[in-house]
Amino acid sequence: MASIDLNMRSRRLGPDESGRREWQVVEESASLAPDRTALLLCDVWNDHTCQGAVDRLEAMIPRIEQVVTALRDRGVFIIHAPSDTMEFYRDSAARNRMLDFPSVEIPELAEHADPPLPVDATEGGCDTALTAGGEAYSRTKQLPWTRQHPGVTIDETRDGVACVIEEIYPALRGMDIQTMLILGVHTNMCILHRSFGIKRMVRLGQPVALVRDLTDTMYDPARSPYVSHDEGTRLVVEFIEKFWCPTIHSNELV
Repeated sequence: MASIDLNMRSRRLGPDESGRREWQVVEESASLAPDRTALLLCDVWNDHTCQGAVDRLEAMIPRIEQVVTALRDRGVFIIHAPSDTMEFYRDSAARNRMLDFPSVEIPELAEHADPPLPVDATEGGCDTALTAGGEAYSRTKQLPWTRQHPGVTIDETRDGVACVIEEIYPALRGMDIQTMLILGVHTNMCILHRSFGIKRMVRLGQPVALVRDLTDTMYDPARSPYVSHDEGTRLVVEFIEKFWCPTIHSNELV
């Protein structure tokens, strides 16, 4: 089985030629065994409260499907994690596959520096009008997403569906997963902070890498640091590379 060769990009603080500290890009090669690698899709929902978030995810869906198909065909375990939608998958073989792994004790979390994020999303981070589902949510608190986006295939014979660490961590250990790749939305929210997100995985000692071109950020340019939405996303990706885990590009996966 051919390895998956990746270029892991991170950022480290070090002196420049003049001795002044600066953040420097560090790229390291990695060769992953496909059967010891998982790809987790974080909250790739069929709807959202924010129209901008919907539009940007729709633009990524064809590429996400291409990456999922390519990695699955190479033997990578695909975990679909659309939070708050497990009722939709109650009769799914992929859902039951995750429930069949024997439970394991989840280790205590290691200490890890946790600097503040570089963008302000205290008001939700929506940069456009709300969707119809978002308007309804503002009145009823009924979440607009009900399942994973239908443009991403779930292979019931090979994939897994789960959205909590108590189900995902046993699968990672049961399959002896050495590296977990993660894509989806949103970098400054679910990608970092879900129970199965980057921060938790790093503190559990699970190597993880973000697919940096298949993610987005909830950020409104009307808030600090007052940059474009794309720049806000870039800043959060750099933040992850500095303080949490390396990133890779989808070109390396297909």
